Amino acid sequence: MSGVVLVAENGLGRYQQSVTAGEHRLVADEPASMGGGDAGPAPFDFVMAGLGACTSMTLRMYAERKGLPLEKVEVALRHHKLDTETGSRDCIERKITLTGALTVEQRQRLLAIANKCPVHRALSQSFQLDCSLTES
Repeated sequence: MSGVVLVAENGLGRYQQSVTAGEHRLVADEPASMGGGDAGPAPFDFVMAGLGACTSMTLRMYAERKGLPLEKVEVALRHHKLDTETGSRDCIERKITLTGALTVEQRQRLLAIANKCPVHRALSQSFQLDCSLTES
Protein backbone atom coordinates (compact mmCIF):
# COMPACT_ATOMS: atom_id res chain seq x y z
CA MET A 1 0.00 0.00 0.00
CA SER A 2 1.62 3.26 -1.16
CA GLY A 3 2.09 6.04 1.40
CA VAL A 4 1.40 3.81 4.40
CA VAL A 5 3.65 3.82 7.45
CA LEU A 6 3.34 0.58 9.42
CA VAL A 7 4.15 0.53 13.13
CA ALA A 8 4.07 -2.69 15.16
CA GLU A 9 5.45 -3.99 18.44
CA ASN A 10 8.59 -5.97 17.71
CA GLY A 11 8.84 -7.90 20.98
CA LEU A 12 12.36 -6.61 21.67
CA GLY A 13 11.44 -4.27 24.50
CA ARG A 14 8.57 -3.13 26.65
CA TYR A 15 7.54 -0.32 24.27
CA GLN A 16 9.87 -0.91 21.31
CA GLN A 17 8.24 -0.62 17.87
CA SER A 18 9.31 -1.50 14.34
CA VAL A 19 8.46 1.29 11.92
CA THR A 20 8.28 0.60 8.18
CA ALA A 21 8.00 3.55 5.78
CA GLY A 22 8.33 2.33 2.21
CA GLU A 23 11.71 0.64 1.99
CA HIS A 24 12.94 2.22 5.22
CA ARG A 25 13.10 0.45 8.58
CA LEU A 26 13.26 2.38 11.84
CA VAL A 27 12.89 1.65 15.55
CA ALA A 28 10.84 3.71 18.00
CA ASP A 29 10.99 3.39 21.76
CA GLU A 30 10.46 5.35 24.94
CA PRO A 31 13.42 6.60 26.95
CA ALA A 32 14.43 4.71 30.08
CA SER A 33 12.87 7.48 32.19
CA MET A 34 9.48 6.48 30.73
CA GLY A 35 10.02 2.74 31.18
CA GLY A 36 11.37 2.03 27.72
CA GLY A 37 14.74 0.76 26.56
CA ASP A 38 15.74 3.91 24.61
CA ALA A 39 16.40 1.75 21.51
CA GLY A 40 15.18 4.49 19.17
CA PRO A 41 13.56 7.90 19.05
CA ALA A 42 10.38 8.48 21.06
CA PRO A 43 7.15 9.28 19.18
CA PHE A 44 7.44 13.07 19.58
CA ASP A 45 11.03 12.84 18.35
CA PHE A 46 9.67 11.41 15.09
CA VAL A 47 7.14 14.25 14.85
CA MET A 48 9.90 16.81 15.38
CA ALA A 49 12.21 15.00 12.93
CA GLY A 50 9.48 15.21 10.31
CA LEU A 51 9.00 18.92 10.92
CA GLY A 52 12.75 19.60 10.92
CA ALA A 53 13.37 17.60 7.76
CA CYS A 54 10.44 19.21 5.95
CA THR A 55 11.59 22.67 7.01
CA SER A 56 15.16 22.11 5.85
CA MET A 57 14.13 20.50 2.54
CA THR A 58 11.60 23.26 1.81
CA LEU A 59 14.22 25.94 2.44
CA ARG A 60 16.78 24.14 0.26
CA MET A 61 14.28 23.82 -2.62
CA TYR A 62 13.31 27.49 -2.38
CA ALA A 63 16.93 28.68 -2.17
CA GLU A 64 17.90 26.61 -5.23
CA ARG A 65 14.91 27.87 -7.21
CA LYS A 66 15.67 31.51 -6.31
CA GLY A 67 19.46 31.21 -6.59
CA LEU A 68 20.05 32.25 -2.98
CA PRO A 69 23.52 31.78 -1.44
CA LEU A 70 22.25 29.36 1.21
CA GLU A 71 25.12 27.07 2.22
CA LYS A 72 23.56 25.10 5.05
CA VAL A 73 20.30 24.75 6.98
CA GLU A 74 20.11 23.44 10.54
CA VAL A 75 16.86 23.04 12.46
CA ALA A 76 16.84 22.45 16.22
CA LEU A 77 13.52 21.40 17.76
CA ARG A 78 12.27 20.90 21.29
CA HIS A 79 8.90 19.68 22.54
CA HIS A 80 7.47 20.81 25.85
CA LYS A 81 4.16 21.54 27.54
CA LEU A 82 2.82 25.06 27.96
CA ASP A 83 0.52 25.89 30.84
CA THR A 84 -2.32 28.14 29.69
CA GLU A 85 -5.46 29.49 31.31
CA THR A 86 -7.45 26.70 29.66
CA GLY A 87 -5.01 23.90 30.50
CA SER A 88 -1.83 22.41 29.13
CA ARG A 89 -0.83 22.62 25.44
CA ASP A 90 1.91 20.97 23.44
CA CYS A 91 4.54 23.34 22.08
CA ILE A 92 7.33 22.68 19.60
CA GLU A 93 10.11 25.26 19.52
CA ARG A 94 11.86 25.38 16.14
CA LYS A 95 15.13 27.31 15.79
CA ILE A 96 16.47 27.57 12.26
CA THR A 97 20.12 28.38 11.56
CA LEU A 98 20.90 29.56 8.03
CA THR A 99 24.51 29.65 6.88
CA GLY A 100 25.47 31.71 3.84
CA ALA A 101 25.87 35.28 2.63
CA LEU A 102 22.16 36.06 2.89
CA THR A 103 20.70 39.53 3.27
CA VAL A 104 18.31 40.38 6.10
CA GLU A 105 15.48 40.40 3.57
CA GLN A 106 16.45 36.95 2.22
CA ARG A 107 16.59 35.55 5.76
CA GLN A 108 13.14 36.94 6.56
CA ARG A 109 11.75 35.49 3.33
CA LEU A 110 13.27 32.10 4.17
CA LEU A 111 11.60 32.21 7.60
CA ALA A 112 8.26 32.90 5.92
CA ILE A 113 8.89 29.97 3.55
CA ALA A 114 9.81 27.72 6.50
CA ASN A 115 6.38 28.44 7.96
CA LYS A 116 4.81 27.24 4.72
CA CYS A 117 6.42 23.80 4.69
CA PRO A 118 3.71 21.11 4.48
CA VAL A 119 4.42 19.57 7.89
CA HIS A 120 4.44 22.98 9.62
CA ARG A 121 1.09 23.83 8.01
CA ALA A 122 -0.39 20.48 9.02
CA LEU A 123 0.83 20.69 12.62
CA SER A 124 -0.34 24.27 13.07
CA GLN A 125 -3.88 23.41 11.91
CA SER A 126 -6.35 21.01 13.43
CA PHE A 127 -5.98 17.56 11.95
CA GLN A 128 -8.86 15.29 11.13
CA LEU A 129 -7.79 11.90 12.44
CA ASP A 130 -9.87 8.99 11.18
CA CYS A 131 -9.34 5.93 13.37
CA SER A 132 -10.77 2.43 13.04
CA LEU A 133 -10.08 -1.14 14.13
CA THR A 134 -9.35 -4.02 11.76
CA GLU A 135 -9.32 -7.77 12.39
CA SER A 136 -5.95 -9.47 12.66
